[in-house]
Amino acid sequence: MKPLSGSKVLGAFIHAVTWDEAIASIHKWGASRESRYVCICNVHSVVSARSNRDFERVIQEADMTTPDGAPVAWMLRRLGFRDQQRINGPDLMLRYCEHAASTGESVFLYGGRPETLSLLQRRLKQDFPSLQIAGSYSPPFRALTEKEDQDVVDQINASGANTVWVSLGCPKQEQWMADHRGRIQAVMVGVGAAFDYHAGTLSRAPGWMQRNGLEWFHRLCSEPSRLWKRYLLTNTLFIGLAAAQLLSGTESNRD
Repeated sequence: MKPLSGSKVLGAFIHAVTWDEAIASIHKWGASRESRYVCICNVHSVVSARSNRDFERVIQEADMTTPDGAPVAWMLRRLGFRDQQRINGPDLMLRYCEHAASTGESVFLYGGRPETLSLLQRRLKQDFPSLQIAGSYSPPFRALTEKEDQDVVDQINASGANTVWVSLGCPKQEQWMADHRGRIQAVMVGVGAAFDYHAGTLSRAPGWMQRNGLEWFHRLCSEPSRLWKRYLLTNTLFIGLAAAQLLSGTESNRD
């Protein structure tokens, strides 16, 4: 498999991958139970990486970063990857579960409320009857003790899971994956609100809004009090910084 290439978007390196390449990379690592992590990067991610050095390091050190959000994929197209698609968390999770069901791989679900995990597992088994769900864990709304964290690591490793799907929200899930690389023997993939979408506890934007880069607007309308500040600030910053990057011709490709 050829090395992944990509470019910096506002300072955060994003891999230019197709759906097939993303799934193939995760499968290759997961089949060997390699300890790796994948970040799904939207506008909020790349803007946060620019202002937060610790988060920037987490993104930089990821084994794969995919362009979630139409603006990030659009930037990659402008930077030379003309056919770049949006590789988002919810769809990547479903596509990979379909793949795992056909190959006999097992998945572990980390994050979400207990009731969300119950609904999610029912939905996944309904859609992919042969999918092996190795286990799940709903963390409390506090930091785990050292022993609790080690117990979770042991549980995941003992389950034999090839991939761990992490739904904690950004930047918590990315930091959690980075902290556990080398400890969890599986590929960790941070998928944001995917658990809630697939469990049916949170409605996702209609297909036409997703295709036209308006999924963020649907989320804003669904949770205005929580998200208005994030979208107002980050979207405005992204537009200005992206324009400055394109005008300066600054890009950094890497194979």
